[in-house]
Amino acid sequence: MATVGGLTGLSRIAGFARDIMTAAILGTGPVADAFFVALKLPNFFRRVTAEGAFSVSFVPVYSESLEKEGREEADNFALNVFYIMLGGLGVLSLLAVWAMPFVIYAVAPGFSGDEIRYDLAVEFSRVTFPYLLLMSLTALLGGVLNAQGKFAPFAFAPVLFNLALIAALLLSDLAETAGHALSWGVLIAGFLQFGWLLINAIRAGFIFKFKAVRFDIKTRKVLKLMGPGVIGAGVMHINLFADLILASFLATGSVSYLYYADRLNQLPLGVVGIAVGTALLPMLSRALGRGDMKEGRNLLNRALEYCLLLALPAAAALVAVPYELITVLFERGAFTAADTKVTAFVLTCYAMGLPAYISVKVFSTAHWARQDTVTPVKISVVATVTNIVLSLLLIPVIGVAGIALGTGLTGWMQFLLHIRALRDHPAMHFDARFKRNALRIVLSTCFMTIVLVMVASALKIADHGGQATYQISALATLILAGAVSYALAVIISGVIKVQDMKRYLSRG
Repeated sequence: MATVGGLTGLSRIAGFARDIMTAAILGTGPVADAFFVALKLPNFFRRVTAEGAFSVSFVPVYSESLEKEGREEADNFALNVFYIMLGGLGVLSLLAVWAMPFVIYAVAPGFSGDEIRYDLAVEFSRVTFPYLLLMSLTALLGGVLNAQGKFAPFAFAPVLFNLALIAALLLSDLAETAGHALSWGVLIAGFLQFGWLLINAIRAGFIFKFKAVRFDIKTRKVLKLMGPGVIGAGVMHINLFADLILASFLATGSVSYLYYADRLNQLPLGVVGIAVGTALLPMLSRALGRGDMKEGRNLLNRALEYCLLLALPAAAALVAVPYELITVLFERGAFTAADTKVTAFVLTCYAMGLPAYISVKVFSTAHWARQDTVTPVKISVVATVTNIVLSLLLIPVIGVAGIALGTGLTGWMQFLLHIRALRDHPAMHFDARFKRNALRIVLSTCFMTIVLVMVASALKIADHGGQATYQISALATLILAGAVSYALAVIISGVIKVQDMKRYLSRG
């Protein structure tokens, strides 16, 4: 978790640098809306195939093969899947590039009456879509390395993505628009990430050789598990496209407001959720494969405890001081004070569901580790319908923020459904330590929130528009105040013991 979380955190820092530059150079106009659609399109399929159905199906089977049959047999299985993915997604990418005008009509129908946004979205998406193939192959190699306990290479790959887009922004004057530069940056990032994982896989002993594709027992098992997994991951990410479709009918800039707010919301979701899920899946798969329920129960309880410890204060901070964060990070150049006001409200609504979504990653991992991809599908279907209905009900009341609030509320509904579905899971029982620490974490978060509100009120960051030095130092002070107050609270309450931290560091 520390390895994946640390490198994911580094990626998010690079991502914020990228987003700050994007906000200043690209802004929230029609070119920005078109690019964000082009970015979401391959990312949707990537999350379904690479990080969604494929990863949760492939890693448990590969881990099981590694445990029972040895490295050589497991790697032969992985190589077979690699060639199947290369062929299948290669054909899909070619078809999507050809059919892109029709695809954009489907995913952003509100663009159809706007020639600028529609034409640019088609052009940008044709450049970015092959990123799906490259990242799917990258995810396979990352799954192989993760199952062997080598988490760093795949966790570092997103840093390369952000660096490629930063370079594209710096060179954007050479392109027709910043959107054109960013689109090519996405494609180049795909090649960089794949090349990085390929080098690390070869260094770790993964041998590439040409071989005939075989649909053997393990490959068929992955495909069988992927069936409901594709539906589940697809349905879950249909939420993203539902948001995009609804926002495309609202005022120009609405797609961009959702994007910038979600970037902040994704920081803790990525650092905590991805770190826990990535580390937990191969470890829990092996524990359950051995029938070690005690170890499985301990892994799940500690994962939930760490999620709560990190996610709850993050969500509270985003709800308590969103205006200050958006002002300092994005309000410059083409991003105006009016944009800040709307984006901050959207961020508040998103953040309300943050702890639930991070916990759902742990719950989903518990299903996947025992090769159950059906239960998450059922929950995802209910969640998608609920999210769309809530968004439609809330948009007339609070505008584009209604989409974000619908997403946040849906997260808590998923949380409750997963709790109910896992009540008979042999490893899913809350132990005394988790119950004791959960209450202490909630109280510590309340204390931190009070400190944040008081410090933000004293600093008045938004009243110092244009004074970049003051705003940056004030935001740093605000973040430090929140971090110190929360750290003191969890240490004094006994959630974290100093001697435990020393022991973990000495192991490192």
